[in-house]
Amino acid sequence: MDTEQQCQLCREPGGELLWQDGLCRIVLVRDGEVPGILRVIWSRHVAEMTDLTRPERQHFMDSVYAAEAALRATCAPAKINLASLGNMVPHLHWHVVPRWRDDAYFPRPVWSAAQREGAPRVIDSVRLARTLQQNLYAEHGEQA
Repeated sequence: MDTEQQCQLCREPGGELLWQDGLCRIVLVRDGEVPGILRVIWSRHVAEMTDLTRPERQHFMDSVYAAEAALRATCAPAKINLASLGNMVPHLHWHVVPRWRDDAYFPRPVWSAAQREGAPRVIDSVRLARTLQQNLYAEHGEQA
């Protein structure tokens, strides 16, 4: 079985699809503890940022920035965490994580042990997707 067939992000969307173009996609991860986590996922199976050409890297990072801006505009978090790990799934993707001072993990990373019971939050995925598309149109200059 080749790498793409084994790769979870090659086989599956990786979350609720909010936007995609020919190079990458942005999905909403449904996580009850930390709502609003977005993943920006490169479409082609590569493991590292340096596997991309300079224009591809710019496109990808502009998509990460647009995701961050959409979360800030729609969710009003105290902070945004950006992470590119890929240790478990070596397919290029970035996590864009909204953080609130009363979330279950704050101030530690969302992958650490919970510090408390987090305050409940509901993310309006329709509004988030709309704002994300507007931001991506501004970043990429194309209809999102």
